[in-house]
Amino acid sequence: MTIFIFISIILFASILQTSTGFGFSIMATPFLLMIFNPMEAIQINLVLSLVISSALIAKIRKDVDTDLLKKLIIGSLSGLPIGIILFISADINKLKTGIGIVLLLLTLLLVLNLRIKRTKRGDFVVGGLSGTLTTGIGMPGPPLLLYFAGTAMQKETLRATTLAFYLFIYSVSLLIQVLFVGTNKGIWTSIGMALPLVFAGLYLGQLLFRHISQKTFRIFTYGILLFTGVYLLIK
Repeated sequence: MTIFIFISIILFASILQTSTGFGFSIMATPFLLMIFNPMEAIQINLVLSLVISSALIAKIRKDVDTDLLKKLIIGSLSGLPIGIILFISADINKLKTGIGIVLLLLTLLLVLNLRIKRTKRGDFVVGGLSGTLTTGIGMPGPPLLLYFAGTAMQKETLRATTLAFYLFIYSVSLLIQVLFVGTNKGIWTSIGMALPLVFAGLYLGQLLFRHISQKTFRIFTYGILLFTGVYLLIK
């Protein structure tokens, strides 16, 4: 049963990440916590997310908003150390509960057609929040997803820019995690087992992306946030 759950998590999250630009860490991390401790779940997620981002970015780099990418990276530098401090010192259950509540409240605002005006300060703040969540719980996606959904950004630009940002944030976060909390052989064994599933998800996700309309893409966005928020609260 554990192996079946692991296979299902990795395959579905890989398809979602490839087809939407979001989803792997948002979907995988909460469920990986069912079968791994927090350190293992987060590091498995970081490595596999980095593999996915690296595999996809070459084909879609032309769609990257470089100005926004720079702001997100600069903003994330302030959040990365905060996240690792929270991970080391905070109660992981309280942290997940808080994030679940925030996700549900903000998703409700988006469903009610909230429109967020993109600003220079907003780009930096979102980058900082994303950095905090990446080293804290391995989930950089929620702030970006909420911010970009609110600004009605085109799905091609959204996917490409977030993947480019993930290349940076996942690499640095993984290094920080290993330096401050360590790693173990079991993590890398699980990663090796998951890689074939990730590549299968890459292929299936690319096929799905070609058939997703902007409306459907937005529904996916809301669905991911609602599902994750509810799951974190229940867990």
